[in-house]
Amino acid sequence: DYPIKVINNGIDLNIFKPTKSNFREKYNLKDKYIILGVAFGWGKRKGLDIFIELSKRLDNSYQIVLVGTDDNVDKELPQKIISIHRTQNQNELAEIYTAADLFVNPTREENYPTVNMEAIACGTPVVTFNTGGSPEMLDSTCGTVVKKNDIDGIYNEIKRVCETQPYSKDDCLKRAESFDKNLRFTEYLNLLVKH
Repeated sequence: DYPIKVINNGIDLNIFKPTKSNFREKYNLKDKYIILGVAFGWGKRKGLDIFIELSKRLDNSYQIVLVGTDDNVDKELPQKIISIHRTQNQNELAEIYTAADLFVNPTREENYPTVNMEAIACGTPVVTFNTGGSPEMLDSTCGTVVKKNDIDGIYNEIKRVCETQPYSKDDCLKRAESFDKNLRFTEYLNLLVKH
């Protein structure tokens, strides 16, 4: 009988926006499709095993980059995956999102992942499993959703999105306008005024 209002998290679009960098040059990735994963607490829940399997399937025109790793995660990773333990700040993270061709989030348990919004706000489309709130910020203009644990499905979507580029940077940025933290703050204020 009580009114229920959902107010999603927002992000700072002054930080998470297309940001130029020398990331591709630094890692010698000029001619490769960069597949990015960002998480804190990498493990099976976040889909680390999916990235390891993808690294075996994707050819040399692809490069997987994982951010938020640590020494223990590095022991599990094949040489083919670039591991970045942490970024210096959010601006550096925005640079990496911008450099990527695709953000992949094979999470198995999720609430409403900020990383999906951050990637889209930097102009990078998202492929994710249909788990928790992970698909909620995507629409047909900025990404695609794959059935949970469907390794063939996520592999096929990575190839399709990278090679046919169905999602434009501009469409991603347009979608990201709705993630503005200031809009979320206004929703909270409006809710307070009403009650």
